[in-house]
Amino acid sequence: MTDIADVSLPVQETVKVWDPFVRVFHWSVVAGFAAAFATGDELTRLHIAVGYAVAALVALRVVWGFVGPLHARFSDFVRGPRTVLAYITAALAFRAPRFLGHNPAGGAMVVVLLVMLSAVSLSGWALTLDAFWGDEAMEELHELLVYMALGMVVLHVAGVLFASVEHGENLIRAMVTGMKRAR
Repeated sequence: MTDIADVSLPVQETVKVWDPFVRVFHWSVVAGFAAAFATGDELTRLHIAVGYAVAALVALRVVWGFVGPLHARFSDFVRGPRTVLAYITAALAFRAPRFLGHNPAGGAMVVVLLVMLSAVSLSGWALTLDAFWGDEAMEELHELLVYMALGMVVLHVAGVLFASVEHGENLIRAMVTGMKRAR
């Protein structure tokens, strides 16, 4: 008879992947984007302040992409279009390899989201200038960029959930704890 204390499950080794700055940036931008979206038409001062905060976070993340630790660096996760498309094709067939940092599709999404958030921030800032104050075309451009960014956020979340299922790991928890399964 086997004693239950003798039965041991394999321990999954974890490694630190996401540094504190990347995690704080990620969740701060989530909160900032949501707050800016919610306050856009009603609380203008708060909306503008949150927009500046998001713009500052994006600028810091770009710098961190060059000087941060390995998995925060653009050189670790930015790939060419062919590599990204090949990865997406493999993922849709549930044959994509697992990456410790961002996979090629995730890396592309990071770049797209940084560009979109920059464009949203820039167009929002332009609306505070005399040249565009009350300019309907600029307001419509700002709103279009916001909704495009929101669409990218939805795609990002869908991709994270898909990759979590495909590779059997909770990527949302990893962005909270910074830890991922070693293998």
